[in-house]
Amino acid sequence: MKKYLQISILIALASCTPESKEEVSAVEVDPATLGKHLERLASDDFMGRKPFTEGEEITVNYLKDEFEKLGVLPGNGDSYFQDVPMVEITGTPSETMVIAGQDENITLNYLKDFVATTNKPEEEVSLENSELVFAGYGIVAPEYGWNDYEGIDWAGKTAVVLINDPGFKSGDSTLFKGNEMTYYGRWTYKYEEAARQGAAGLIIIHDTEPASYGWNVIESGWSGARLTIASDLPLLDVESWVSTESAEKMFEASAMKGQDYKTMSRDKSFSPIPLNLNVTVSIQNEIKKDVSKNVVAMIPGTELKDEYIIYSAHWDHFGIGKAIDGDSIYNGAVDNATGTAGLLAIAEAFMKNGPTKRSIVFLEVTGEEQGLLGSAYYAENPIFQPEKTVANINIDALDSPGKMKDLTITGYGQSEMDEYAKEAADEQNRYIIPDPEAEKGYFFRSDHFNFAKIGIPALYASGTYEGFDQSIEEIKAYNDYYRINKYHQPSDEYDPETTELSGIQLDLQLFYNVGLKLSNENYFPKWYDGSEFKAARK
Repeated sequence: MKKYLQISILIALASCTPESKEEVSAVEVDPATLGKHLERLASDDFMGRKPFTEGEEITVNYLKDEFEKLGVLPGNGDSYFQDVPMVEITGTPSETMVIAGQDENITLNYLKDFVATTNKPEEEVSLENSELVFAGYGIVAPEYGWNDYEGIDWAGKTAVVLINDPGFKSGDSTLFKGNEMTYYGRWTYKYEEAARQGAAGLIIIHDTEPASYGWNVIESGWSGARLTIASDLPLLDVESWVSTESAEKMFEASAMKGQDYKTMSRDKSFSPIPLNLNVTVSIQNEIKKDVSKNVVAMIPGTELKDEYIIYSAHWDHFGIGKAIDGDSIYNGAVDNATGTAGLLAIAEAFMKNGPTKRSIVFLEVTGEEQGLLGSAYYAENPIFQPEKTVANINIDALDSPGKMKDLTITGYGQSEMDEYAKEAADEQNRYIIPDPEAEKGYFFRSDHFNFAKIGIPALYASGTYEGFDQSIEEIKAYNDYYRINKYHQPSDEYDPETTELSGIQLDLQLFYNVGLKLSNENYFPKWYDGSEFKAARK
């Protein structure tokens, strides 16, 4: 009830019409420009904009040419491109994962009971009788005084951990962030932390409610070919999940038999517990290496030209795939031709506005649909110094049937970017609300997250809750229809006769206004106390 009460209070503060205040800026983000680029990028000519295909070549060259026509300069020296080396790993795990104990062996079957993958570009990886150690939630969070790995030499061992973080369903809003998922709850973090600790492998215990998706998502998402970026960061030999039922069998056969492993994991004093079990599993890999591209363009600033505001959006989608209702081209009109076209429309507005004190960067990234790969590569190989990067404004999947009263902020409460968003929303007579489903961790599922990881405050928001002319119920029905019938399907197409652009344009105008304010002041927005990203900024 708490999150809905908060939303209701914020709604009560809102005015009724979008026209009753002056626009913050005399420059308008042109809806005609938005529509023109959206129609082109979502057309069949772009073949679904998949990395490593002809569709990528058409897309990145289109973006380069359009930035060049606007007079926006190359952002990577004299180039509009940043090469992103990627590795495609098609792994074939062993049919079984064997959990061996003193008295019995447990045999888990691939896909039914476990999945196993790797990001190591090696022909074969394996865990051979690797010692299993239960590590609670697998979290090291100094700001919470939390370390689930402390006191163990992890070399050669495999950690077993829970999904999400200790606050979820704890009834304690002060434990981490209560039901709201922190970065420590995401599966990506858990694999990264286990590798940093020197473990050989990690097994995440799947649980539908705290994961926010069923085992079927694990089956489909962790099998087949996977793209990853070349990286110098430590990597596990094997990354895996097991089903809840398999985990129960494992604990029943372990040194923790009969113990409430979920409750003990919520205690700050928790220490890792050897299970007196070993795991064996292997993966045979086919490896393909290739290079994709981020597109980078820049408008140089004047007296603070070495300080940067970065607008980001991902240009990629799924290309040509399985036909549905006779259509095999996954055009990705909403996801994310809207953001890709939106950056071009915002760039045009900045060029019309004239010089700003700080530099404005437009970063169209690759590989978001494969795991935020283009932005992850940029974060590891930044063109512009992170400590000189003022903020990131990320644009992903804008869609609405008209102008929206709300601005829903995913990651609300993380940084002072909330305050910039509120000021811009006030000027449009809109209200801001936090993501009503913060427990699902959407803050960690788009490209702004990789900027946050290196300490750059990020804004990720859009109108998704209540329209000026449509009720909350009507907007929910609209969003549900998209999610069920269009999201990641060939039916996510653009029709200039029926697609309403006014709500998208209103969001883009707000993003432009926020960036314009940031670009003409000296202040650096700060992370709030309690944010897991605050330490990275320091």
